[in-house]
Amino acid sequence: MTIRTVQPTDWPAISAIYQQGIDTGNATMETAAPLPEKMAGNYLAAPQLVAETDGQIAGYALLSAVSGRCVYGGVAEVSIYIGADFRGQGVGSLLLTELIRQSEENGIWTLQAGIFPENKASVALHIANGFRQVGYREKLGKHHGIWRDILLLERRSSVVGF
Repeated sequence: MTIRTVQPTDWPAISAIYQQGIDTGNATMETAAPLPEKMAGNYLAAPQLVAETDGQIAGYALLSAVSGRCVYGGVAEVSIYIGADFRGQGVGSLLLTELIRQSEENGIWTLQAGIFPENKASVALHIANGFRQVGYREKLGKHHGIWRDILLLERRSSVVGF
């Protein structure tokens, strides 16, 4: 398994993995993955990571800005998805560990994640990598007509900004 920077040719596979996450019903409020070229513009330029094995993208980890205001320039939201055939094999831990390392190199002091409580694997992954639950957002939005709650988790860097 290799963790590397996203290349332009990776976006179709990233979009397909995102759709696999959507299909679980417990990964996002979205109901369909955007086209790869649109998806590529939704994230910070760095870090952008994929896990690759035998030429196949197994998962990805990206960051998005939480605000356009400069005072929040060191705060980003984690987006991490693992392909259906690779779940439960440690891919998420490899990706998140490297995402944290590179985010700190890029001056990010807070990473946050909004996760459905039912997505126990994602919650456990984040907790194991230094995130803590800081909030519970009840009935934040409707997903397929059902109100969904979101856990808010964050990880504060011990090396950036303090």
